[in-house]
Amino acid sequence: MKKKYEELSKIILNSIGGKENITYFQHCTTRLRFNLKDRGIVDTKSIENADQVLGIQWSNDELQIIIGPAVADAYAEICDFGGLQKEEAVDENLDGNLEKKKLSFKSVLMAIMDGISGSITPIIPMMIGGGMIKVFYMLANMAGILPETSPTYQILFWLGDAFIYFFPVFLGATAAKKFGANQGIGMLLGALLIYPSFITAATEGTALSIFGLPVYVANYSTTVIPIIMTVFVLSKVEKLVSRYCPDILKSFVVPTGSLLIMLPIMLVITAPLGYYIGTYVADAVIWIYETIGFLGVSVLCALLPLMVMTGMHTMMTPYWTSAFASLGYDPFFLPAMIISNLNQFSASLAVSLKAKTKKVKSTAMSCAVTAIVGGVTEPAMFGVTLKYKKPLYAAMIGNAAGGLVAGLLGVACYAFPGSGGMFAIVTFAGPGNNLVYFLIAAVIGIVVTFVLTYILGIEEKEV
Repeated sequence: MKKKYEELSKIILNSIGGKENITYFQHCTTRLRFNLKDRGIVDTKSIENADQVLGIQWSNDELQIIIGPAVADAYAEICDFGGLQKEEAVDENLDGNLEKKKLSFKSVLMAIMDGISGSITPIIPMMIGGGMIKVFYMLANMAGILPETSPTYQILFWLGDAFIYFFPVFLGATAAKKFGANQGIGMLLGALLIYPSFITAATEGTALSIFGLPVYVANYSTTVIPIIMTVFVLSKVEKLVSRYCPDILKSFVVPTGSLLIMLPIMLVITAPLGYYIGTYVADAVIWIYETIGFLGVSVLCALLPLMVMTGMHTMMTPYWTSAFASLGYDPFFLPAMIISNLNQFSASLAVSLKAKTKKVKSTAMSCAVTAIVGGVTEPAMFGVTLKYKKPLYAAMIGNAAGGLVAGLLGVACYAFPGSGGMFAIVTFAGPGNNLVYFLIAAVIGIVVTFVLTYILGIEEKEV
């Protein structure tokens, strides 16, 4: 029996140069993500013309193929068809005499973005699940079904908080997979950063040292950059230790030696440096918000579709995790993100009503439902708004309008929204009229986007 994505698997693997050209292959909620050795041999036209492909793009030297919500099924079949190990990089030694890329500011920046994005992407389902648990117990509490004194409420509350608190452990595993280090060692280093006694020492200001070197003690729970930087260095250290270690001793010398080398490096250099970088990024974003306030939210919201297309939105993770940890809410990125998602729904809905062919109507309506219910906007962006250009411009204008109102009214998000669609609305339940203000901003953005998209329409030849 022919599998659903067998033909797609054949087209993609043939078009990218086969298994031998892959260095890393994973997927997120809507996209297949390939890191390839030679992007020059990729036949993007063949992939783009495949029936089940909504769009294709390059981002930070990563080939992204947009499939939609069923991407996990496509990923599994491609792995089976091509003999690829799921969520693992193909052997890097296959690169032969491939020339190394020249270092430049752009290449370094792209590599940093790729490292952060590649480390965070695998735990997005966890973030969605944890966020939706928060939505569930908040709704149940608001409805009077689940009081805060209930043991069930407490356990759900702990679970909803756990995915943020234990970020260093989760990222220790995913970053290790991304950089080719041992996942267990990566997780262990992440666990040390949030070990209760270590956090107590940070809280009490206790001085610590390792091998005579002063340790910078800080609360690394909820942080992102420290463990990613640490695991990147770990990947190099492991290879170095392995290279000079006799094969018969590798099973215990490599992990033990790597840990002994990494402990001072992490506690004295990479973790503190990453902590400061993450802190300054968060402080800079908060400063922008406090300085230009409503205008900053409006500009960010307008640019968010472009950020999502390139994967740059994942760079904001250090900010919102720090904001929740220090402020207890996010008044900047997440409100803009949810408004932007809702406007992708609005634009797709308008295209569905405006289009004249059944295929475009059906595609646009499907993307609209995916955006509003599931909070997944890549199908809408790549399958509708970006494809027809004018709906994208309309959505960006609607984003600016909705973001402006949200900024003026001081809207803030009080829990990570597991879904970026209509189910995220409950995360704006907070002090005063915050929820009402968000609804006002969202409705204004939706209306502006819908009206502009409907008026501008799409070219007759495009439908």
